[in-house]
Order: sequence, then structure tokens, then C-alpha cells
Amino acid sequence: MQDSFGGNSITYLLLQTSMKRLLLIASIASFLVSCGGGEGESITPAEGKGGRKYGGTLRFNEVDKFQSLFPSSITDQISSHVASQIYEGLVKFDARTMKVLPALAESWGMDATGTKYTFKLRKGVKFHDNDCFADGKGREVTGEDVRYSFELLCKNDGINQNFGTTFKGRLAGADEYYNAGAQAKAGSLSGVKVVDANTLELTLVEPNISFLYILANSACGIVPKEGVEKYNAANTVGTGPFKVASIAGDSSLVILVKHKGYYGKDTLGNQLPFLDSIKISYVDNKKAEIDLFEKGELDFVWGLSADAVKTFLPAQIANFENKPPKFVLDHSAELVTQYYSFNTAKAPFNDVRVRKAFSLAIDRRYIVDEILAGEAFGPGLNGISPPALPSYKANEIKGYEQLGDNEQQTRQLRNANREMAKKLLAEAGFPNGKNFPVVKLVLNSGGGRNTRVAEEIQTQLRDVLNVNIEMANGSYQQKLNDERFGRADIFRAAWVADYPSPETFLSLFYGGDVPDSLNQPSYPNSARYKNPRFDSLYHAGRTAKTIEESHKFFFEAEQLMMSESPALILWYDENYRLSQARVKNFYTNPIRYLDFSQVYLDSIMTKSDNADGSAKTEAPKSDAKLEEEEKN
Repeated sequence: MQDSFGGNSITYLLLQTSMKRLLLIASIASFLVSCGGGEGESITPAEGKGGRKYGGTLRFNEVDKFQSLFPSSITDQISSHVASQIYEGLVKFDARTMKVLPALAESWGMDATGTKYTFKLRKGVKFHDNDCFADGKGREVTGEDVRYSFELLCKNDGINQNFGTTFKGRLAGADEYYNAGAQAKAGSLSGVKVVDANTLELTLVEPNISFLYILANSACGIVPKEGVEKYNAANTVGTGPFKVASIAGDSSLVILVKHKGYYGKDTLGNQLPFLDSIKISYVDNKKAEIDLFEKGELDFVWGLSADAVKTFLPAQIANFENKPPKFVLDHSAELVTQYYSFNTAKAPFNDVRVRKAFSLAIDRRYIVDEILAGEAFGPGLNGISPPALPSYKANEIKGYEQLGDNEQQTRQLRNANREMAKKLLAEAGFPNGKNFPVVKLVLNSGGGRNTRVAEEIQTQLRDVLNVNIEMANGSYQQKLNDERFGRADIFRAAWVADYPSPETFLSLFYGGDVPDSLNQPSYPNSARYKNPRFDSLYHAGRTAKTIEESHKFFFEAEQLMMSESPALILWYDENYRLSQARVKNFYTNPIRYLDFSQVYLDSIMTKSDNADGSAKTEAPKSDAKLEEEEKN
């Protein structure tokens, strides 16, 4: 899934402060059960079983706006963060372990061929109350709703953006349904059989080792036909723990409120969700975001650089060391790869020598250490798959920048790479960059980080290869559109794993989804890379019977792809997350999957009217008050 910007708790984090002393901050584990309030008196929310609390608003910020909340149109991580709260599919991820859990399906089984799945749906699950229903009340979900939602994922209607990453080549009849276009008939998707209201059979073309992972993706959220017929792609009616209360006209603020008819309960028997509401803002500035967090107006911030954390810590030591603490710091590696995608469909990047020259010319270590202030890692690990992938030998993929045993050896390797880059560019007909065209790089700012990196890469390529890069910095939506239609030479990109498998990263280079014309969009393979051998290995990995066997094929495919460099791999993300300690049951994970259904707050705070912007606490709002606010 596309990412516009950048965990499990670590045992400790060692950071150097501006006073050149070392501060050892113990990570706060799940035994914390209370916290300080902020400005004013702490108010204890309503109690649930096990000391878990009901009430309050969780507030967080994104540095880019969401693009779509309609499941079949969701291709970016920010949209998925919101959609994962308002829709559910047959299954979902455990936010802590990344295992697949029951959701709308309470159980499932697979036949001996590995191609037929039978799902038993929960009884009594209701859609959100909404005017799209005759009486305004959400009706019960049935197998027909699943069939309808999956047909939307197989429609060739210009709205669906997820066919290639979900059911294409996987679900029986999906390709035929898609190719039928406007002639596709409801109920004709052969791979979906509704046995009865609560029983569903899904038949695959062939075994697929990642199929359950795919069903847990936000794109597979179940929607009601009534909602789509009334709102089209603006539908936000789902079955999730929260429903949309309001969306600002410019998408700068989204407010979600509790779905009171949600079926879920936690292991202690508490009715979910605990939160009354979620407030998601848009501020395209990490410093401003941290300031809001410090004032108590945001409950967590993530995607922080190590440098930002170091700047924040010295003045906040007491807030970490207090017992109980006010703030919590988490840090982890993520399944996120940052890269530049070459447009391999036209010159000059249709020449593998040019692509390899660019990949060899970049000093990733300098970018990570100096431009990103150590917030990421990557030099020496240069495949598309991050090293955090479980049981996959990503660190054995040979990329374009290797580290030596010492500093001197590393410099020698770096210099050798640069000489090879110059040699390859000369062989491609551009000695010392002579007659090389000006290259257009399209990016989005991502809170400023992407721009800083692009400026450094622009400098490095000019200094090493004597080539000129022209940057076009626009909105995330514009970047996506330009990328899919190949309207530039290089595109800043990133991929957040849709599931914990190398398949999700290698899907970016599968040639079977690439159109012949630049007039047609290419997604997710925006590089338009084609190699029949890669496609064959990728397919073998998808249909393997075991994880070990699939990894063998995926590894060979990845190494082949890297040797042809359709993308310039830059680094893998790490995530620093600061949280208010009042936030409980909030787990981070390598794929940035968010599930707030079991999150609760120890105390409830709202922004006060004080001139200094300080926070005050307030008691939980009554159901009547919330209903009145929803109407308004």
C-alpha cells in the first residue's frame, strides 16, 4: 500500500541530549494502569471489567490528507488508517501480533486442494445506522453483502483501484468479471457462492499462500448495497467499531463516533469500543504536530525522526521519569520501504545501464545519517523487502550499496560504486553526463522530509554523474496520478506492507498488470517493469504450499529484479512514536495497521478555552449529548 510519509515497544532507548549526556529511557510496558492528566484535575472515565475505561476522544494527526474511504478505491496508508475503523472484512489483523483473526466471519476452513474456503458469518452483525436504510437503522449483514462487496472489487468501473492487489488471478471468475466491464452481471462472480445467509464459499483459481492476509486488507471491507446506491464512492457505511460523524470539506478533519451496535467484545467480556470518538486532523508539519502533542491536544504522534525525538526529550525528562509518567516513547523497525521508481517505459530509463548508474551513484548512508538524522536504516540492505520481514532472508539480497568492515573499507566501496556508475552511464551513451536529458522527479512533501531527501539526491547525481534533476513537488494525490500515468521520469514512492510477506513488495514489479500504453494507468507496478522470468518466479512464490518454499521463489525473483534496478531503493523506515500515557491498549506494528476498537483512555481531556492553549479534563459525555453532536 502506498505511503505518503513514515512498532512494537523496545526495552530501552539510548539517546544523546544537547548537553552531551546519555539518557536511558525505559520503555513503558503494559503494566502501566494509570497516568497523569495534563492541565487541571484528572477525571476517571466509566469503569469496565479489568479496570478498562469507557469514554473520551482519541486525537491524532496525519501529515497528508486521506484520498478515499471507499474500500475498492483505497490505495494509500492514511485512507486505510481511517477506513480500518469504519469497515471490517471477513477477517482482520491482530494489531499486536499481525496474525489473522476472525471478524465478520467467526470461523473458516479450507479444503484439501487449498482452493476452496468456507466461511461462517457471525449472526446479528449490523451495519451502521444510516439514512440509506428504509428505517434509518442498520440491518444485519449476510453473505449477499460479502458477494456484493467482492463484486465491487472485481468491477472495471474506473473507481476500483484494488483489483490487481486483491482478486486478480486469485479468485475464480474474477478476471472474467473484470474483463466484462459494464456487462458484468450481479451474482455472476463464480468464485463467490452464498450457501445461505451465514455461509459463504470462496473458490480460488489456484492455491494462494497469502489469501487470508489479502482478505484482512481494508480494501476487502464489507459495504451495504443501499449505501453504495445512495452515496456511490462517497459511501462510508460499514460494520466497524466507529462510524463517520463528519468530514471537513477540505478533508482536514475527520470525526468518527462509536458504533453503538458493534458486535465486538474483548477477552474480558467488555462491549467494544471503549472510546466515544476519534478525531483525525491534518497538519502538514511535524514540528507543529509535536507542539500540539506537548500541549495535550494530540494523543500520539508518529513518524518522528531521531533528531526530533532528541530535541523533544531534554525538556521533557520529568514527563518520562515521573511515576506514573505522562509520555511514552516507542521505537521499532517497520515493513516500509522508501524508494524512487524509474519510468522504465521510456528513455532514458528504459536502459538498464542508466538505472543501475543512478542506483550506484547514491550515498544512502549519508542520507540516513545526515538528512534523516538516523530515523531510518538501509545502507547494506538494498532489496525492496525490508529486513524486518519475519523468516525472510532480506539481508542476503545484493543491492547497490554495501558496508565494509570498517570506515575506510566502506569509503572504498562507495568510491568504487561511483566509478562504476560513471562507466555505466558512458556505456549508455552519456559520458560524464553529456547530452543526458533533464530528468523530472515528481514527489510530495511528506511534512518536508521528502523534499530534503530529493534535494540531496539532486546534488549527489549532479556531482557524481553530471546529470540534472528537475523536481516537481505537489500534493500526494497529484503525485499518485502522475505516477500511475507515467507523467515523469522518476517518482518518489514508498510501500507499506499490506501483510507480512515479501509478496506484497514484489507485487510492485509484476508485469502482468502493466498496460501497453502510457495512456492507461499502471498500478501498483508504476515502474512498468516487465520481465517474464521475474513474473514466473513471483507466481511460483504465490502458489507455493509452504512459507519456506514461497520464500525461496520470492528471494530469487527479488534478486533478479534488483539486478535490473527498476527502482532506486533508499531506506527502510523505523518508527518513533510518542504517546500520552493515558492511552492504553494501543499497539504499534510493522505494517502500520491501526485498530482502535480496544483502545481506552485512563482520563479524558479536551482542549480548553484558556489563552495558553492548555488542556483540561472533562467527564465522559452522555449518550444523549453524543447523539445531539452527531446530528449537528
